[in-house]
Amino acid sequence: MMEVILREDVRTLGKAGQMVRVKPGYARNFLLPQGLAYEATPGNKKRIEAETRARSVRLAAEKGEAEAAQARLASALISFTRKAGEEGKLFGSITGQDVADALTAQGHAVDKRKIELDHPIKTVGEHTVRIRLHPEVLADVRVTVVAE
Repeated sequence: MMEVILREDVRTLGKAGQMVRVKPGYARNFLLPQGLAYEATPGNKKRIEAETRARSVRLAAEKGEAEAAQARLASALISFTRKAGEEGKLFGSITGQDVADALTAQGHAVDKRKIELDHPIKTVGEHTVRIRLHPEVLADVRVTVVAE
């Protein structure tokens, strides 16, 4: 077994800054070349401590920005007008990309990958779309779909 210090969060191993024991091949062929980990040498231990401090400051700033964006998005209302059948089913659908584009048009720059939409919206009515701005900050946006 080989000890490495994680630089980034790795889902199956642990959080950034954590020292873990992995098989040498996994470290040599995946973690080290991808820049996800360092070997656990005394010099690297000091280096990762400094990176951890810088990361915690950066994450706190990102969380503050996400909370400010959450407050702005709380009042956002998106409306789509699409062709629909008699039972209120849309002939197309509204995807996360459509929601991201509508938010950007309103001045809220949101990446489509942050929009948590399990499946595209296919019915007329009011829907709530969740946006993960930060691992700890979620925003809900109301989406209204009206038939043409």
